[in-house]
Amino acid sequence: MIRLIFALVLFFTSFLECISAQESVPNVVNGKIERIKFKSRYISERNIDVWLPEGYSNSSKYAVLYMQDGQMLFDSSQTWNKQAWNIDDVVLDLRVKNKVKNFIIVGIWNGGESRRSEYFPQKPYEKLKKHEKDSVTKQYKAVGLLDIKFIPNSDNYLRFLVKELKPYIDKNYSVLRDKDNTIIGGSSMGALISIYALCEYPRIFGGAACISTHWTGTFTRENNVIPQAFLNYLRAKLPNPGHHKLYFDCGDQTLDSLYPEIQMKVDEIMRNKGYTQENWTTRYFPGEDHSEKSWNKRLHIPLEFLLQK
Repeated sequence: MIRLIFALVLFFTSFLECISAQESVPNVVNGKIERIKFKSRYISERNIDVWLPEGYSNSSKYAVLYMQDGQMLFDSSQTWNKQAWNIDDVVLDLRVKNKVKNFIIVGIWNGGESRRSEYFPQKPYEKLKKHEKDSVTKQYKAVGLLDIKFIPNSDNYLRFLVKELKPYIDKNYSVLRDKDNTIIGGSSMGALISIYALCEYPRIFGGAACISTHWTGTFTRENNVIPQAFLNYLRAKLPNPGHHKLYFDCGDQTLDSLYPEIQMKVDEIMRNKGYTQENWTTRYFPGEDHSEKSWNKRLHIPLEFLLQK
């Protein structure tokens, strides 16, 4: 257990450090990236990497995939752990096989030290009692990731996405603006904020890719009130299944070992809400861990499910 906790702390600490890593535009083997230094009223300034596929043209209209932790998507030579999603490679293969519609990718860099507060769903947290909120802070402090009281800021992060970033993308790129062509995704806490975005703004986002969703919030299932708070939130806020598509998955190694039991409870909620194989899928990947290398191997599945032709 001590070894696992150490690995988890290293993983999340490295995620925070990667915001200050090499800031040159990532190299891609397919398409091109345009870098935006985005200033917001709601969150700190950050890089936005907009990936445009080969042959991108203003004479066509494209769907949009908004992805969290944008600095980890394209170029392993620039990431803290020398791993990346290599998402442009995955998309190229899907396009060659004619399995997905044309779309662009908006890679949103995380805020470094603010990542945890921006990605942690705020409304479920606010439903907690004071001593339960204190326990969240205590768990973060216990592993050396926090020395002040934990306070989520994810509602402001969503305001940035919906009120600032999406209007900018809609104005400056040749994209389809409706929810059915506006997909959001991420892994770990990036998956948490993605499902939260879809639930809070169901008229904006038509689908969410939630990969290795960090349902525990912290690093243990024992005496942890967070998973139940998330489950309660989903029961109350999941949008109409007839108008949205959801993808979940997880492995069972390293940090992902915390997720399967909770994910199965999420699956039950999905069924009770009326979601079917037409608009929802959950996949389990025994032997896979919590890393970009693992996510790269299965990324084609949610992309094809959510952005199919």
